[in-house]
Amino acid sequence: MSIKKRNTKLIKTEAKRLGFLSCGISKAQFLEDEAPRLEKWLNKNMHGQMQYMENHFDKRLDPTKLVEDSKSVISLLLNYYPEEEQNQNSFKLSKYAYGTDYHFVIKKKLKSLLHFIQEEVGEVHGRAFVDSAPVLDKAWAAKSGLGWIGKNSNLLTQQVGSFYFIAELIVDLDLEYDVPTTDHCGSCTACIEACPTQAIVSPYVVDGSKCISYFTIELKENIPSEYKGKLDDWIFGCDVCQDVCPWNRFSKPHREPLFNPHPELLSMTKKDWEEITEDVFQKVFKSSAVNRTKFSGLKRNINFLKD
Repeated sequence: MSIKKRNTKLIKTEAKRLGFLSCGISKAQFLEDEAPRLEKWLNKNMHGQMQYMENHFDKRLDPTKLVEDSKSVISLLLNYYPEEEQNQNSFKLSKYAYGTDYHFVIKKKLKSLLHFIQEEVGEVHGRAFVDSAPVLDKAWAAKSGLGWIGKNSNLLTQQVGSFYFIAELIVDLDLEYDVPTTDHCGSCTACIEACPTQAIVSPYVVDGSKCISYFTIELKENIPSEYKGKLDDWIFGCDVCQDVCPWNRFSKPHREPLFNPHPELLSMTKKDWEEITEDVFQKVFKSSAVNRTKFSGLKRNINFLKD
């Protein structure tokens, strides 16, 4: 077995042991197909007030600008599909926000994986990325054969749907590269038809500035009044385009204890949400991604649905 093959096998075995759903590897090089697509999307202002999407354009497309002499992008998926969902009579949170903030959980696993590579292979330099740096996660995961980009612009896989996080290790190590898979959306338009705000403007194109996740998390000012009655009771994020995707009937509950929700969360009713105090917010969402919108942001979202 060649050294490259051996190292690749070691990395994939360790990724599985650390609890990752799957691991795919691609060559660290300029994302030629993504460049015009990203430019067009930004020019049409589909990023709304997410100014950070305009920054580091070259780094977003070229991993060698993020990690010097990088050779490989190791893409990893971590399942977050919950065993139980919220009470039906409730305002809704995106499933990914039920438990501990995924940034902490995944960063720890990525660091363990990098440490393992350095111990097994020798001097390897690399960086861990969890959607907080200019890396096009979905493009790399698709390039690494972990799935295809669906019409709702999420990464989809036939075996496990799309309820998972995507993360990367970019390293200066030569490895064996995986090949992209094929698109299995076919003629299905379930996600396009179901989107409450018509944010999926055409197959494979999402106008981020019309997305419920954008309104409830990214937007810092008031939610535009024309979206009254269209937020479908979501107060943090939105799962509609994933919930209706036929491939998600294959989703299986995660096995990561840190992603389990705070006991109070699942039973909260609309009344509980409307009466939520800052103390309760701090208790239930102490280490959650919901902290990103802060108590004031969550109250704004609840009031927008209530008024």
